[in-house]
Amino acid sequence: MENLQQHLLKNFGYSEFLPGQQQTIEHLLNGDSAAAVFPTGGGKSLCYQLTALLLPGVTLVVSPLIALMKDQIDALVKRGINASRLDSSLSADEYKDVISQLRNGSLSLLYVAPERFNNERFRECLQHINISLFAVDEAHCISEWGHNFRPDYLKLAGFAHKFKADRILALTATATPPVLEDICRQFKISTECAVRTGFYRANLTLDLKVVAVETRDEQLLRHIQNQPPGASIVYVTQQKTAEQVARQLADAGLPARPYHAGLKTELRNEVQEWFMTTDFAIVVATIAFGMGVDKPNIRAVYHYNLPKSLENYSQEIGRAGRDGKPSICRMLACTDDLNVLENFIYGDTPDASSIIALIEGFFTHRSVGEEQDVSLYSMSFEYDIKSLVLRTLLTYLELDGYLQGGTPFYADYSFKPLQSSRQILGRFNGERKVFVGNLFRQAVAGKIWFKLDPAEAATNLGTSRERIISALDWLAEQQLLEVKVAGVRQSYRITRQPESTELLAADLHQRFQKREQAEINRLQQVLDLIALNDCQTNALSTHFGEQRNKPCGHCSSCNKNNDKIAENWTVRQSNNLESSFWKQVTQLESEHSVILSNPHSLTRFLCGITFPKLIRNKLTRHPLFGSAEKLPYAEVLQKVTSLELAQ
Repeated sequence: MENLQQHLLKNFGYSEFLPGQQQTIEHLLNGDSAAAVFPTGGGKSLCYQLTALLLPGVTLVVSPLIALMKDQIDALVKRGINASRLDSSLSADEYKDVISQLRNGSLSLLYVAPERFNNERFRECLQHINISLFAVDEAHCISEWGHNFRPDYLKLAGFAHKFKADRILALTATATPPVLEDICRQFKISTECAVRTGFYRANLTLDLKVVAVETRDEQLLRHIQNQPPGASIVYVTQQKTAEQVARQLADAGLPARPYHAGLKTELRNEVQEWFMTTDFAIVVATIAFGMGVDKPNIRAVYHYNLPKSLENYSQEIGRAGRDGKPSICRMLACTDDLNVLENFIYGDTPDASSIIALIEGFFTHRSVGEEQDVSLYSMSFEYDIKSLVLRTLLTYLELDGYLQGGTPFYADYSFKPLQSSRQILGRFNGERKVFVGNLFRQAVAGKIWFKLDPAEAATNLGTSRERIISALDWLAEQQLLEVKVAGVRQSYRITRQPESTELLAADLHQRFQKREQAEINRLQQVLDLIALNDCQTNALSTHFGEQRNKPCGHCSSCNKNNDKIAENWTVRQSNNLESSFWKQVTQLESEHSVILSNPHSLTRFLCGITFPKLIRNKLTRHPLFGSAEKLPYAEVLQKVTSLELAQ
């Protein structure tokens, strides 16, 4: 058999492995599961791509980004490697083709998002497939204590074992030692097979400098104007800041454009393409930009706002200097940013009363084995819980054995005939003609579009919902109908009744409070790094488990130009709001007592933190919304609580 270097050269055109790659691949080829903790740009993807070519069966790659999947698949196909993906952008025929390749064993790599495992048909298909390698990218998301927690990742370890994957590969760039330990425990990976390469990159200079909010724009402009030519990324926290800073830089004659999740997909793609193909381009972006961006000649990464964690910071600076040439990573640290970052954290913790109401809604007057389908969108407003937080709660209930999730489905279908009903029915004979005719009669006619409830139609026609959907899909594929879907619903089956609603709710609420405190601690770690007198590069390396004895010689601390930042947060606690303001708040609370029903709801409102009921009732337009956003959340909460006690 050819050695690994020959396979590397033959299939990928590389003559040498990067650090850690060969060791990881050898673990996998020996039949062991493995974890790979490589720095951003360290070549993690090759570990499963090359391994996939040397193993029978299929390599299943779980990746959080569709765009990243497409880029990798295109590159593999160009090299003659049979790779594909399953995602919502595929047509019905494309989906069937991929499934067919998966079943007949001709597919080497299949990329899916973690949410794909919520699909029952997909799970059923995997029961009959030989999964030689189950690779999980961004594996830190599996850990509740990771910095970028995603609820669907929590279930991946269970799926990997359920589908009897021969081996597992967990990949991440930002796992601290405790998170890596959690990953290995959940995926049953031996610590001997956890490969961690050096975090330190000598070509990156960390420049962490404390600035006043009044001078930050001026300093950013000056630094960019004085830097050597090359591409740059400026990271900000909020979408409005991305727009504002990009406009200021452009007005100064610099090639700067904003990038954030609020832009239309076409515009985001346009900005990313422009950045990738332009030598001197500046993107001012939220954290939405960067995942999957592999531009070797990024000469500078700026943090206009504080990063929310050292993990986020390391991922973002890791995009600089991938060509090995010197690059600057400059943070313009301003304590004014802390309130916004704190508010994001506190805003994600649901009220205990909301959790109790959710549990009662699910389990009261229902028995084990009973199924129900719900709209997560509607539930979010009903229980006043943010969508992502709601999904996390339901995932906890699944993992604790109370619920079993089914496949999401669309409750509402609309169709527009592209031919007359006579012409459409003329294409059928016998029972199928009768069925299609009866199906049309189940729809409610509008001026142009017909509305159809598939579940109700199935009941009335004595058939399955699946047949109704299949018929509509086929008619759409034949260009006989134009079909639109809406109203995503999720099915759940009760597998266990809680012994006590109150105790279960208290346990769940405590989990969120622990996560809240963990996020606050991560923010404090950023402040500690900025304030450090010792080598900041070494401290960051230590955070990720790499011990270095020699100072880097070129970070802010080593260069003796770092400014101290306050190590506690009390410097921000100055309540400068007049008593007349709090009288207005009291009046507001009495007018909207149902929505602003408790101290946390009112505090979130004053700090400018949105929540579902607030949005639905358009209170984000109220002049008092966000009026206390410059104050720490804890201080506002204390004041609001004292107002309530005084009433």
